[in-house]
Amino acid sequence: MSTPLPPPIIVVAGPTASGKSALALDVAREFGGCVINADSMQIYSELHVLTARPSAQDMAQAPHRLYGILSAHDVCSAERWARLAAAEIADCRAHGLIPVVTGGTGLYLRALIDGLSPMPAIPDDVRLRTRALLAEVGNERFHALLAERDPAIASHLNVGDSQRLARAFEVFEASGQSILYWQARPANRVVEGSFLTIVIEPPRPLLYEGIERRFDVMMSCGALAEVRGLLATRPPADAPLMKALGVPELAAHLRGDISLDEAVTKAKQMTRNFAKRQGTWFRGQIISNKLVDTQYSESLRHEIFALVRQFLLTTAH
Repeated sequence: MSTPLPPPIIVVAGPTASGKSALALDVAREFGGCVINADSMQIYSELHVLTARPSAQDMAQAPHRLYGILSAHDVCSAERWARLAAAEIADCRAHGLIPVVTGGTGLYLRALIDGLSPMPAIPDDVRLRTRALLAEVGNERFHALLAERDPAIASHLNVGDSQRLARAFEVFEASGQSILYWQARPANRVVEGSFLTIVIEPPRPLLYEGIERRFDVMMSCGALAEVRGLLATRPPADAPLMKALGVPELAAHLRGDISLDEAVTKAKQMTRNFAKRQGTWFRGQIISNKLVDTQYSESLRHEIFALVRQFLLTTAH
């Protein structure tokens, strides 16, 4: 008697403004799926418009998970997200839904597809002491302290990367081993299943045009007010959401440092730069079953639905 194949998982990836959210929703509607967020900014609640979270109308058409579930004062690592996603995938399967994981955060997707290196548990007191030390001494001194303990990882980390500096420091403090030691150990899968990975990568001129157009829509839909509201909650300066596309530039305008036109121009440029890096990352790090080399539109539905249908048939129990 043959062993049943693990239930299927569909992944829709690509750079910002490529149309992946629309494709994921179309697939979920067509095949009875549940859309699971794999975007490191859309997981936070404070910025709906500026992070391009699905609209209420979209979310009413299929179940959506892991959108807006954390506060800007919280931190979500790839490891934490992967475990949250695994729980949602299990729940989707229990309700007879096909998990459709979508987002542009490559490290999240790789953690789900390839698995996680085992990491030591970090006691709360170690985590709190690490963050307090970083806040007290600043990044440059903190980087030097990390280098005294773990010179190998310190040489790989940028002084300005607060999150990774703190993570490396707390892992060493908790375990006495470099985070590189833990990362080199065999990865553990957080979920079993057959993956169909679709990557959307439009030509850059087309992608950049979409970025420009979408940011203008965001501005007309209240992006500036969202950033004002975010700043009112006083998140830490190194909070992940403070680095969301458009936030640094619009925050600079709200402080009176630059004009609104300058903020918008800079935000669009930063978004284009980010999209370029995403495309490069996906080409080198994610093995796709299907590469869509244009921006997603309804005209592609038939072709992609046929691929998904065949995948689901071949992975059926």
